[in-house]
Amino acid sequence: MASLQDLKRRVRSITNTRKVTRAMELVASARLRRAQMRIEAMRPYADRMLELMAGVSHAAGAVRLPLLEQREEVKRVAIVAVTADRGLAGGFNAQVVRQALALQREARAAGQEVVWFSTGRKAASTLRFRRLDVVQSWIGFSERPGYGDAQAIAHAVSDAFVQREVDKVVVVYNAFVSALTQKVTVRELLPISADLLEGPEEAQQEGAFPELAHPDFIYEPEPQEILARLLPVYVETELYRALLESAASEQGARMTAMRNASKAAGELIDSLTLAMNRARQAEITQEILEVVAGADALSG
Repeated sequence: MASLQDLKRRVRSITNTRKVTRAMELVASARLRRAQMRIEAMRPYADRMLELMAGVSHAAGAVRLPLLEQREEVKRVAIVAVTADRGLAGGFNAQVVRQALALQREARAAGQEVVWFSTGRKAASTLRFRRLDVVQSWIGFSERPGYGDAQAIAHAVSDAFVQREVDKVVVVYNAFVSALTQKVTVRELLPISADLLEGPEEAQQEGAFPELAHPDFIYEPEPQEILARLLPVYVETELYRALLESAASEQGARMTAMRNASKAAGELIDSLTLAMNRARQAEITQEILEVVAGADALSG
């Protein structure tokens, strides 16, 4: 059985740890609110981008653009794994890497080669530890990504696709549902699906978004040229959305993990305090017995 001093040291140590986890929970909570605001501000822009692409696509008609090219045979697949730079967020990073590795196994079973792009130190370190082919990785902005970061990733994967270094690009990230729930999402980024250029389902209904169903605009320059400029911006926007979703999910996962850690520390402190009180009571009882035994010996 541990001594009274050992129990006191453990209680002090766990109390200090709980202070740290509570502070980290509060920091993650504040950052989560800011990340949610950024997502809410960005979503209308992304939705309007899809509507604009649909309208221009209807005006342009049948076009052949590099980012729309559907390859007859997919030989190489690029997987973009979006993780965090730091840990202490529960299974946030592990579940993305697990899903990405599952996609790799499926691709290899289909006879396809897999190359990797990654964001966040956790994905980069895990993939390199497994000696996988990491073409490029980005770190340092997982908690507060900027549009420029999404542009750098978009340019790298788009160039790889256009240069036929890869035939398909898939991004894996945690989509933010709530502070308690993050959903691992797999999105095929390239080639851009022709279904996206049909516009949202509401736009295909009679009377909804008439400017998309029956465009009546004069385009300058030509719609084909506008669409060619919009497609790379769409790739950047989708990657930016993935980075923002991942940033919010990271803070939500860290807040939940630190809350659980603080709760577990509190329960452990209560258990150790009870053991410490019992040990103190046992010491006092032992001392009383010794005093009584000594008194009996003197009187006898």
